[in-house]
Amino acid sequence: MTSPVRLHVTRHPGDDPVLLVHGFATTGALTWQSTGWVDALAAGGRGALVPDLRGHGASDAPHDPAAYSPALLAADLLAALDQEGLGTVDVIGYSMGSWASLALAGLVPEIAPGRVRRLVVGGIGTVEQFAHWGVAAVQAAIRDGVDVPDPGFALGPLLASLRRAPGIDTEALAACVEGMAQHPLALGPVGIPTLLVAGDVDPVAEDAGDAARLLGAELVRIPRRDHITTLSARAFKQAALPFLGIPASL
Repeated sequence: MTSPVRLHVTRHPGDDPVLLVHGFATTGALTWQSTGWVDALAAGGRGALVPDLRGHGASDAPHDPAAYSPALLAADLLAALDQEGLGTVDVIGYSMGSWASLALAGLVPEIAPGRVRRLVVGGIGTVEQFAHWGVAAVQAAIRDGVDVPDPGFALGPLLASLRRAPGIDTEALAACVEGMAQHPLALGPVGIPTLLVAGDVDPVAEDAGDAARLLGAELVRIPRRDHITTLSARAFKQAALPFLGIPASL
């Protein structure tokens, strides 16, 4: 395993910070601050630790696919926890951030046993999406805006928004796609309380029920929400915050 890279990490004030792990082609601030999660945690008396994953935002962005896997993303998160002097934490991950969070929580046991107290993951099923849709096709969509020739392409809305985003390192994201696809996680119990949240019209999480059973997780479905809109749903916060022992005064 390669050494952790330099992550850009923002620590928001409050007790017992919750580690918030964003998904593919976004940043910690866009995922967790602009959607109200940091404020909701603060209202419940909790802080937040919000990193940009490698290849994203202001963090280092390797162009080598070998620099990307759930285990490597989790090792970066562990280094961020150590740097902040945090031992055991609650974690919320979304989409690709859910896979990194699961690796940190125990699906890659050599990373950090015992560092995650409770885990909320969102926007996943059992399928690693990059390999499922084809690495070359997804990379072409990222680099050149080429449409994936399948009307059911679940990552289409995400990649469409990516094309309009300023400052994106498309080569880093293309490397991330290849690296993550080469290292799918086999879902299984992580041995800690786990909640899985999925929009009921999210094609990425269409088999979230199967994923929850494999993880031994509780499952909450958010009505009429897709992969993009689930993240900002009030119902997501109303499920996740009490699960972590935080009042959800929304």
